[in-house]
Amino acid sequence: MSSPQSNTVFAAFSLDSAELSKSAINTVRTALGVSGAVALIVGILITFWPKNSLLVITVILGIYFIIAGIAYAGLGIFSKGISGGARALDIILGVLFVIGGVIALANVQATAEVLAVFFGILIGILWIVEGIVTLVQSGDAPSRGWAIFFGILSVVAGIVLLFSPLWGAIVLFIIAGISLIVLGIVQIVRAFTFGRGATAAA
Repeated sequence: MSSPQSNTVFAAFSLDSAELSKSAINTVRTALGVSGAVALIVGILITFWPKNSLLVITVILGIYFIIAGIAYAGLGIFSKGISGGARALDIILGVLFVIGGVIALANVQATAEVLAVFFGILIGILWIVEGIVTLVQSGDAPSRGWAIFFGILSVVAGIVLLFSPLWGAIVLFIIAGISLIVLGIVQIVRAFTFGRGATAAA
């Protein structure tokens, strides 16, 4: 018997169209179609133009930093109900955000490379730690052989990523793009098939 939590986690796949009204079915279809189309488009862009996609993401991030910085600085300048120290911290944070955004937009190519290297190093460290934890806990695992195999694989993959973080980040980026393409296609198919029997009966 599935728990209420598992039902909420897979809510998109556990919806019963027979229990929904026609308008609710159309809403679900629209949501699935739109989210699927967005995932498919973003996935195609990332998979076939990873470099350009990374540059676009960097530009969006730079713009976000500037907007967030202005918002924080405005909060610090115009808020009267908070302490002077908190206002000063908001202004400092806002200025740092704006500086970061300007730097990102001033040299998008270099910023994108730095972000990719940082992402690759971070994932590499996480994989190494995950592998070590898995190896340490493998004695208690039901499938000890698989746990050891996964642990070693995770550590090796993490080390490879640390030695070539930029290349590794690009590979991970492309894998994420392929995953989005698959997810987008699944969502679009569900948008066309969801509630078909219920709407036909209605």
